[in-house]
Amino acid sequence: MTRSAQPRDSISFAIVGTGGAGAITAGSLLLEAAGKAGWYGVLNRSVGPQIRGGEAAALVRLATHPAECMSKDFDILIALDWKNADRFIGNMPVAKGGLVFADPSAGPVPAALADSGVAIHECDLKELAKKIPGGRENMIAAGIVAGLIGLPTDALLQVLGTKLGKKGDAVVVAGRAGIDAGMAVAAACQPAYPLACAPVQTGERWLITGNEAVGLGAIRGGIRFAAAYPITPATDVLEYLAPALKNLGGALVQAEDELASINMAIGASFGGRPSMTATSGPGLALMMEALGLSAAAEVPVVVVDVMRAGPSTGIATKSEQSDLNIAVYGFHGDAPHVVVAPTSVADCLFTAQWAVHMAEAMQVPVILLSDQSLGQARVLVERPADVAFLAQRTTYRQERDETYHRYAITADGISPMALPGTRGGQYTADGLTHDQSGTPSSRATDQKAQMDKRRTKVEAFDYGNLWGVVEGGGETAILTWGSLTGPAREAMRQMRGVKLIALRQISPFPAEALGRELAQTKRLLVIEQSHSGQFFRHIRAHMDLPCAVQQLNREGPDLIGPDEIVTAIKDWSAS
Repeated sequence: MTRSAQPRDSISFAIVGTGGAGAITAGSLLLEAAGKAGWYGVLNRSVGPQIRGGEAAALVRLATHPAECMSKDFDILIALDWKNADRFIGNMPVAKGGLVFADPSAGPVPAALADSGVAIHECDLKELAKKIPGGRENMIAAGIVAGLIGLPTDALLQVLGTKLGKKGDAVVVAGRAGIDAGMAVAAACQPAYPLACAPVQTGERWLITGNEAVGLGAIRGGIRFAAAYPITPATDVLEYLAPALKNLGGALVQAEDELASINMAIGASFGGRPSMTATSGPGLALMMEALGLSAAAEVPVVVVDVMRAGPSTGIATKSEQSDLNIAVYGFHGDAPHVVVAPTSVADCLFTAQWAVHMAEAMQVPVILLSDQSLGQARVLVERPADVAFLAQRTTYRQERDETYHRYAITADGISPMALPGTRGGQYTADGLTHDQSGTPSSRATDQKAQMDKRRTKVEAFDYGNLWGVVEGGGETAILTWGSLTGPAREAMRQMRGVKLIALRQISPFPAEALGRELAQTKRLLVIEQSHSGQFFRHIRAHMDLPCAVQQLNREGPDLIGPDEIVTAIKDWSAS
């Protein structure tokens, strides 16, 4: 085996096995230990639809700089077993000259790997584990990786003690013995893959997932009630919110289905509590009628959609960006609302907080579009900046003897909302067309007045410069959104004269702001993870693009990476 022993600024590895074997646990331990050692990193998990027994993999990249996405291929792959290997091998390419550790008792190395020019190292993980009372193969795998990349032992053992301490001293001792055994295996494989020295850490660093960041942002925005029905990959949002809301005097209710959850959230918001739900594509489809009620009755609510591959139940554990159309256009009738999308794991916090702010300020439904690869990625990031949004819901308080008009026509389209029990604030709130007082009406004049009113408040709202992220500069631009911002950013940094534009505000579409950024652009590459090019079609529906355009799009779960983006731009430039 010939491998470079020069320190590197980025290393990627995968630990694979059957669900329940502990592959993801081992990857999580290594990521957290790397953070304590001062490095950056990201962990993506790949699992099958089965609760247990299907394929499971921890995909980890560690770096001396912030890392938002995986590399093109992996330097190290450790297989706890080869069960269901056909389901994951194609998505986990090992670099030529990379190293694969395989237990010979688990069967032959899949031909796709054995014939790819990688170095195969046989390691009897099961036998090594049997020699340790309570030993586990995944801890040996963690030790192998730590030894190969030069991860400080004290950092790994510190994390091990914290994570496994609740299970008893015997489990911690067995874990440490497994790590030692793995490091001994790694020592026999020199030269290794040393990661360059970690940069000097100047501020606080967080280890957080996108779903956790969404939950924290929602709470910071003022959410105090959530109702939801568990669904992959959004359930993590609910698991974060349940204890957090309770600690703040709020509540989370697990509803019997998605229809109940959205209606509970709307009801709680009608009562004055900023409210939300979290779901994925199938759940969002069920919520559409109720979201129309939210728009018509002007009751604020936030819906977090952590997208997965569709249609129908699709691939529940994999990522895609194909819910854009239903989020923007799925409402019955014309129902102005807001759709936003975070551009990174850290940005999930900010965008969720912003979503709550806009829902409350405009009294509209706001849909936040995340996805599996963003929501369930665990990333080491600098602590996100604290942001304060000052706007709150405009409420009604009777100050004199007057007739209350809940849906009064105002300059900005936003009318004071009377909370239940407000003196003089009685009104009807339902989905029927109504006049300014809320009384149901079939008059065309009332329909037009209220439609104009709802449109005005969304179009006239001051979104400021929060509509998107713009980085770099040049005559070539990459335009993308959501989880593909990370790969696009990394691709941009590998080239000169390339600008990155990532939309955070999906609807209402920021055509004027985007037009300014594209004024000097000659070539535009639009990137998205959908089969039909929903994002590109959405852009074209709202503006003419002033330059030559190419698309790079496909369905999930085969995610678009930085190298593919670089190749697309270079090939286009050379043509």
